[in-house]
Amino acid sequence: MRARVLSRRRRGPLCRRSDVVEAWTAVAVAVLLCLTVPPAGVLTARWAYEDARTAANEQRAARHRVRAEVLERPSTARPPSGSESERAPAARATVRWADPDEGTRTALARVPARVRPGEAVDVWLDYRGRQVPPPVDDASVWQYGVGMGTLAAGATAAALLLAHRAVRRAALRRRLDEWERDWARTGPRWTRRGV
Repeated sequence: MRARVLSRRRRGPLCRRSDVVEAWTAVAVAVLLCLTVPPAGVLTARWAYEDARTAANEQRAARHRVRAEVLERPSTARPPSGSESERAPAARATVRWADPDEGTRTALARVPARVRPGEAVDVWLDYRGRQVPPPVDDASVWQYGVGMGTLAAGATAAALLLAHRAVRRAALRRRLDEWERDWARTGPRWTRRGV
């Protein structure tokens, strides 16, 4: 139906080639949006998910959790303003845990701010025994994949729509120039009749 409408517009005396180009560009952009945006989003989401899952598996393999006892009241240092830790305040305190290879160990570790001495907390350690953040969880891996896929789909759609806008502006400029030339030829005949 669109082709029939376009072919009729082409036959009209007021229809310019720029009108036809603009109409066909709109059809091409609509088709490209349907054909490129979903695959770009899905493929990027899949790639990002696999990449994040691999990183999370490596973190899980390199880190282990120990149950430690808090020995002292946590320090009262406030986290920087606007940081993620403001939502779940954390502080540092000396903790103790039993290591099967090295016996009892103590270290300064990040703990919840409201923990009291004698309470048990989870502490994550790497293979050298240094404290590290916990490994990335599955929900974060999914969020990363979906976020990257959405970003890729949006960027693809934005690029196509910007290209369409550029074509429309060029077509409009050309159409106005054509109308100006035609009016320059026709205008004097109209003004003579009125005189």
